[in-house]
Amino acid sequence: MSDAPRAGKPAMTTPAVIQGRAPRNYGLDILRIVSICGVVAIHVFGRRVGAEPKAGRGWWAAVAIDIGFIWVVPVFVMISGALLLGSRQVVQAPAAFYRKRAARLVPALIFWNAVYLVGVRIWMRHEHLTTGRVLQLLYDSSVFTQLYFLWLILGLYAIAPLLASFMVGKGDRRAMATAGLLLAVTVLAFVVPGILGHFGVSRPIPMNIFTYWLPYVGYFAAGYALRHVRLKGMALAGAALAMAALIVFTVWHFGHGGVLPVADMLVSTSYLGAGVAMTALGVFAVGLSLSEFISVPRRVGTLLVALSNASFGVFLVHLVIFEAIRLHVPAVLGAKSFTAIAMAYLVTLAASFAVSWLASKVPLLRRVF
Repeated sequence: MSDAPRAGKPAMTTPAVIQGRAPRNYGLDILRIVSICGVVAIHVFGRRVGAEPKAGRGWWAAVAIDIGFIWVVPVFVMISGALLLGSRQVVQAPAAFYRKRAARLVPALIFWNAVYLVGVRIWMRHEHLTTGRVLQLLYDSSVFTQLYFLWLILGLYAIAPLLASFMVGKGDRRAMATAGLLLAVTVLAFVVPGILGHFGVSRPIPMNIFTYWLPYVGYFAAGYALRHVRLKGMALAGAALAMAALIVFTVWHFGHGGVLPVADMLVSTSYLGAGVAMTALGVFAVGLSLSEFISVPRRVGTLLVALSNASFGVFLVHLVIFEAIRLHVPAVLGAKSFTAIAMAYLVTLAASFAVSWLASKVPLLRRVF
């Protein structure tokens, strides 16, 4: 999530190429910033979605924001694939790539699991955790809501050189076919349990620290495969309309479970559902295509880069901040007031960006943000 977007056809770039370096792809920066705002929205507005009463304008507004951003994690993975799989280091120097990524990710993995396990669960929530419970939380990657992503991205980093060696330099057709096949198999694997459930057969797919990355390989490859795709004219308009329609349908379907039994079986609101996969692909392609029409001034570009670079820290710290708000503000704790939740979201988002940016200025903290 913190990789600098340099590879690929320039989008939303500054007009000049400085000292032989390719212009920065600000389209990827903007996608990352919007996506991290969506991640925070899911975790905050999701409280109102899960609370009673499940009706009224406030509840539907929360659903529209929460479910409307359901594509954000797949898009994050696609951004990483676009940036990493085509990089020279991952193909030509995998050992150096592993060292660099391990130095970035392993300290964060250890630090943030400790923060949420001890700081949030024990100190803030006063949970009593047995040794067995701690081991279960760690193995299931359920120490806290968002920390599974660290294991997910660690697994994708591990296979990046292998995947890149198969796709990079072998033509766009191979990259597209590889991404399409991997995504199709993944979506099918996660659709089948829903179909079986309709017939009273329970076959959930459990995930843990060793397997969380597997279903996201297709998204990882798709980011690389689609990195140069730029839609124009009617193709762009059609893709944008289809993407918007999918988002609207997903929001409506979530709030009207049982109305369309077939859709209930085939279309889930998980990150690995068929509708979410198509939406994520659309957001990625449409977002980068629209970015071609905008020129970014230097100062605005500097701000975009700073916010984009801070997104990884925002992802990690925001639930500490929101938990502190939730436990001390009754209206947020009860999660019945949309206004209170909306205010908590704005404070959480602003504070998270501020903390992440400040931490990036401190050498020791920079290693875990």
